[in-house]
Parts: sequence; structure tokens; C-alpha cells
Amino acid sequence: MNDEDELFTIGQLSRSTGLSTRTIRFWSDSGLLPPTARSYGGYRLYDAAAVGRLELVRTLRELGMDLDTVAKVLAEQVTVTDVARTHVTALDAEIRTLRVRRAVLRAVVRRGGTTEEMKLMHELARLSAGERQRILDEFVERAFDGTDPAAPGAGLADSMRQLPAELPDDPTDEQVNAWVELAELVRDEDFQRRVREMAVAGSEQAHQQSPDFGISAELVIEHAGAALAAGVAPDAPEAGAYLDRIAPTLPVSERAGVAEQLATFTDGRVERYWHLLGVLNGWPPRPAGPAVPAFEWVIAALRASH
Repeated sequence: MNDEDELFTIGQLSRSTGLSTRTIRFWSDSGLLPPTARSYGGYRLYDAAAVGRLELVRTLRELGMDLDTVAKVLAEQVTVTDVARTHVTALDAEIRTLRVRRAVLRAVVRRGGTTEEMKLMHELARLSAGERQRILDEFVERAFDGTDPAAPGAGLADSMRQLPAELPDDPTDEQVNAWVELAELVRDEDFQRRVREMAVAGSEQAHQQSPDFGISAELVIEHAGAALAAGVAPDAPEAGAYLDRIAPTLPVSERAGVAEQLATFTDGRVERYWHLLGVLNGWPPRPAGPAVPAFEWVIAALRASH
């Protein structure tokens, strides 16, 4: 085939390139591979340049280009570089989709989920960034509607909206599960009411002067956490020693009221919300672990001791 004057039949091209005669004939009929000449018997013949054109057509088709695009490249209406750039973008999107599907399937296998659960997980995980953000935005808007935007802590609303622009290219099972759980959580009406209650209470308390009893999250986690680890019940006699370390200046007469204030802003589901956002955004986990059990211990101890 190195002789430029030599002509080849479709059968010879097939044997040389490994392409089927049917494929070569179809491309020729489509105008992608016009014959150089015809034999006396009417058979199509192709020269060395046509062989090179055939190899180019095969390469472009293997890259996933449709026949119209291949024709434009051959006619020099578009460059191979432009077409390749477009296909790289499309392939990147397809690869991301496949990786998410793979992660969803892995998560379903690990969880032993049902067919319906797998369908739900897949539908939620494949939502676009805008659709995912809309779900969170609608939840936050309902929770904080009408609250004082200038109140301390009002920035909490913006913080609760934070989602990564996209799930990672290769999301882990944990990230897929986190998004699915988060989407289910914000659609739960009871959770919506609970966050709304916190938002309204926080806005109202911002305009009130409340005494500082020295109860800090650090003290709660340290000492109530120690009580939990030691198996000390909130209503046990020895609970008082832990409580005194947490709130040494809190009068007994004020304990019930403070317990109710703390209870308003203590909910394991809200803490779970922040954990799920952290998984999706790659935030470092809290070194002390969940704080809600420690606060629940303090609330119960304050109520038992007033």
C-alpha cells in the first residue's frame, strides 16, 4: 500500500484495516470516503490518500463523534482540536455521572437497600448543583422567614446553605449517603418546625438582656462528657459535682429556666445537619465528637437539681 498509484477495493481495505466491508461501504455511501475511481466492473476503488482518510474517520468515530461532525472535520469546517475539546467536556460530564452512579450502587450494597431506596438515592445524588442548592435554600428560607436579619446569629441562615458546587468527581459512599440523608432531613416537616423554633427563639432572645451564667460549650463537653463516660445519671447525687464545674455561678432558682433555654437550642438532628454539611464540604470533623449528648445530660441535670 505504499505505492501511491495503487488502488484498493473495499475488500482490500477491510483486510488491511480490520474494518468490516459493511462499515467501509456505509461510510463511503455517507460521503465520508468517496471512491477515487471505479473498476470496469463498477467496483469502488480507493487510493493511498483515501486510506489515510479512512483511518481518520475510524479514529473520529471511536472518539464518539457523530457522522455529521466527522463530515465537518473532513471538510475543514471545524478543527479536530475544537471537536476534541467539546468531546472532552462531554466525556468529563459522563465520567462524573458514572462515578456518582457507581458510588450510589456501592452505598446501596453496603446498606442492603431496597429497589425503592436505590431509586431515591440515585435520583437525589444525580441532581444538578443548582437543584441541590434550591432544596437547601427553600428549607432555610422557611426556617428563617420573618426573623430579624440583624440579630446575632442571623448569619446562621447563610451557613446552613453551604453546599459544594459539585459532588466530587469520585464521591465516596459517605458523601453520597450524606447528600441523600441531608435531602431527606430538610424535607422532614418535624425537622423544619424544630429549626424554625430555634430561629425564632434566637431572634427574640437577641433583644433581651439575659444574665451570663458562665455555661460554655467547652465546659459542657468537658465535664458533662466526663459524667457520661463515667456513667453518672443526671439525677444521681454525684451529678451535682459535675454540674457545679459547668455552671458554678448559676443559682438553683434559675436552673429550670436555663435548662429550657438550652433545650430550645439542643437537637441531635440539627447537629446531624451540620455533620452532613461537613462531610459534603470536606470540613474537619469535631475532635470531641457529637456535643448534643453532653448538652442533653446538662439539661436533665439542671431540671433534676432545681
